[in-house]
Amino acid sequence: MKYTALIIAVSTLLLSCSKIDNYDGPTETLQGRIIDAGTGENVQSEVSGDNGNGTRIKLLETSWSDNPTPLYVATKQDGTYAHTKIFKATYKMIAEGAFVPMDLAGNDQSQTIDVQGGVTTVDFTVEPFLRIAWVGEPVVNANGSVTVQVRVSRGTQNSAFQQNITNLALFISPYQYVGNNNFDNRYARIVSYSGSAGNSMLGTTVTITSTGVLPKKDWYLRVGARIAYGTNRYNYSTIKMVTIQ
Repeated sequence: MKYTALIIAVSTLLLSCSKIDNYDGPTETLQGRIIDAGTGENVQSEVSGDNGNGTRIKLLETSWSDNPTPLYVATKQDGTYAHTKIFKATYKMIAEGAFVPMDLAGNDQSQTIDVQGGVTTVDFTVEPFLRIAWVGEPVVNANGSVTVQVRVSRGTQNSAFQQNITNLALFISPYQYVGNNNFDNRYARIVSYSGSAGNSMLGTTVTITSTGVLPKKDWYLRVGARIAYGTNRYNYSTIKMVTIQ
């Protein structure tokens, strides 16, 4: 009798589980761009945005709960994002990154989107804290170092987000995933500034040279700068590659 009761209990448990775990998996795609309001170009980022270091998309599934647990989607380095496993639902969405916050009191720029099938595209237009633009091409020096020139400017006129520049960095990596989250510290150069000293570079052409002698191979370069705000995320230039021969 004990064995019979055990078999019945296990069978009941298996049946109850099969009734609960029979939902279709998520199959919808949510994609988009993070766009600089001043230039129309994508806002460059890191690949670790799901951890809060770069740009990430915050999703709140409001059709499931009035107080949902946030889901975060990381953007790619080029300022695009794509998640191919999203449930059909209604989501409240904002982008978080090195730009003026989109959920400011009195100026909430969140978007409510119905994802119902296929591909849903949601873009966000933001004001980056800083813009970093290349001036010319990187130069490989005779001693095996690399010199680059960039111009740093404010990306917003909102004075509440024009804090002092704290760092300017030339990140270098043998891989295209280059940034503050992935660089070779033997060759990268990171300059720190105290007080308002770093602000003097704004609008000027700044020259940065790598440290050490780069081995003969392809190297990926990227310049980042950041201000003293929040989590101190970097704003970035696009990525360039040089070949040391």
